[in-house]
Amino acid sequence: MTSIDDDKKISQDTQDWQNRVVMMLAILAKEAKIMGYDEFAHAADIPAPHRIHKLTEFLEELIAEDVSQSAPIRAAVIVSKVSRIPASGFFLKLEDCGCDKTEDEGQYHQALLKALNPAFG
Repeated sequence: MTSIDDDKKISQDTQDWQNRVVMMLAILAKEAKIMGYDEFAHAADIPAPHRIHKLTEFLEELIAEDVSQSAPIRAAVIVSKVSRIPASGFFLKLEDCGCDKTEDEGQYHQALLKALNPAFG
């Protein structure tokens, strides 16, 4: 059984890594850089276990927030090392949020990056 102090610590730890994620996304966008999920999760010091899962769930929250505010999609800077575009869940979340589905995810991703910073491209 966890105590109230333990719950507060867990909540603060979650808020801390989420704040780091938001800050790092802004830096990547400003510098027109992308980063892989695993590398980003480690750099943001997201606690194990399941750090990639925690990251992707939080990125989905940010996607919903960005879409609702008609803002550029910050999560676009996090990509698969292999494909160099976000994982399929990224595009599914955009679709769930009412964004038009596209046939060419690569071109769509590039447009999302350019919306963050025209230096992408």
